[in-house]
Amino acid sequence: MRLGFRHLAGVTTAFTFGLILLGVYTGAIGAGLACAARWPFCDGWLGLFPATWPSFVEWFHRFVAVITGFLILGTAVAAWRGDHERRIRLATGLALVVLPVQVLLGANTVFNFGVAAQVLHHGAAQTIFGALVAATAWAFEEAGTGSAVTAGTADASPSADD
Repeated sequence: MRLGFRHLAGVTTAFTFGLILLGVYTGAIGAGLACAARWPFCDGWLGLFPATWPSFVEWFHRFVAVITGFLILGTAVAAWRGDHERRIRLATGLALVVLPVQVLLGANTVFNFGVAAQVLHHGAAQTIFGALVAATAWAFEEAGTGSAVTAGTADASPSADD
C-alpha cells in the first residue's frame, strides 16, 4: 500500500465532511433561494458574481463541491488502478456513482426548497461520506497488515512502513 492513496482517501473524506457541514449551513440560511429562478446562475452581475451573502454562500458551496467531486473521482480512479482490496474499490465506486445523483439532488434543493429535497440531498451526501470513511479506514487497515487482507487471515500488526 502506497502512502499516497491513504492520504488521498483521507483528504477526500475530510473535504467531503467539510462540504457536508457547509451544505448544512447553506441550507439553513436558504442560500439556494438566491438562485431559485435563475439556476445555475444566482443574483449579482451576470448571475456569476455574488451580490448578497446568501448567493456568496451558495457559490462557495458549489466551488467546494467541484473540488470535492474531483477528489472523489481521483480517489476512485486511484483505488481501481492500484492494487487495493475489492471492498475499497467498491466503496470508492459507490461514492463515485452516487456523486452525479447528489449533484442533481443539489440542484433540486434550489428549485424545490423544502424538507423532502433537503433530506434526499443530505441522504446522498451521507452515502458518499459513509463509503469514503469505509474506504479510508480499510486503506489504513490494509496498510497495517502489510498486504491485502484475505478471508479471515489478517494479521493486525502494523507494518514497518507505517
